[in-house]
Amino acid sequence: MSEKYESAGVNLEAGYEVVRRIKKHVASTERVGSMGNIGSFGGMFDLSKLNIEEPVLVSGTDGVGTKLKLAFELNRHDTIGIDAVAMCVNDVLAQGAEPLFFLDYVAVGRNEPAVVEAIVSGVAEGCRQARCALVGGETAEMPGMYGDGEYDIAGFTCGVVEKSRLIDGSKVQVGDVLVGIASSGVHSNGFSLVRKIVKDAGLDLHETYSELGSKTLGEVLLTPTRIYVKQVLEVVRTCDVHGLCHVTGGGFDENIPRILKDGQGIEISEGSWEILPVFRFLEKHGGIGHREMFNIFNMGIGMVIAVSESEAAKVIATLTAQGERASVIGKIVEGEGVAIR
Repeated sequence: MSEKYESAGVNLEAGYEVVRRIKKHVASTERVGSMGNIGSFGGMFDLSKLNIEEPVLVSGTDGVGTKLKLAFELNRHDTIGIDAVAMCVNDVLAQGAEPLFFLDYVAVGRNEPAVVEAIVSGVAEGCRQARCALVGGETAEMPGMYGDGEYDIAGFTCGVVEKSRLIDGSKVQVGDVLVGIASSGVHSNGFSLVRKIVKDAGLDLHETYSELGSKTLGEVLLTPTRIYVKQVLEVVRTCDVHGLCHVTGGGFDENIPRILKDGQGIEISEGSWEILPVFRFLEKHGGIGHREMFNIFNMGIGMVIAVSESEAAKVIATLTAQGERASVIGKIVEGEGVAIR
């Protein structure tokens, strides 16, 4: 052990213990193409193991944002890694890509091996759900950068899609319908506002509220982001998908138009899906205008699939068979912008 380094606040032994603790979590994410190499300087993946003629690599990186603040307050760290994976893999999925591997970056003020293991166990769970390999990462101990018990996490993923099957929105046309897949909750966007609502309204994360059922407010808000990889890739394989949208920060207004061409707009039919109770709760206690909610949150829809009207029933049946709740929530129209009817 370096006594000088420890006097500066960095515990090398704790770092070694973290590596020992997380090896089993990393091993649980192995898949075709992964090369078990934890401890190496770089994570490796053998692309030649995949039966793809013209591979296009699609990459994405993201973090969890201020949702972390709730994890700190509730001292629960085993789900936040799922969020980190979800935010990355759902993004590359929007191009029709299958996530291949994932890397995480965890920065802490003080290395607490049990906490880091809990975080990485969540990352591994997210990778298993997404069927991608956790091939590497970094745990950085940075005294003075973070308060006691605080940390940050970010991730990176790389996916692959056959060039001829890349989904880029070029097939989207007026008359297409939008199939929405239910979200699990707030996911990992809008939490700066969520935390402000909790504070300003005097809400207690440890309390239950009748509008939210039997879970505490904190449990509801920490619900991990839904990972849609397996389900949506099955739709892509069996249906003619024109466009895919991951509904993240900016809600309906910012995200769904990203799959459109000039001169195309969106008409959403409110009432065609369940707006989850947590959004009604936040709207009420935050005094937020109902239309504005759609410009901030996912409102119960985590992923949107654009298909021809004749294909919609098949898409919904495919998703339903995999345990997802899906429905036609709107359509592509002439003109620009997003209208909520």
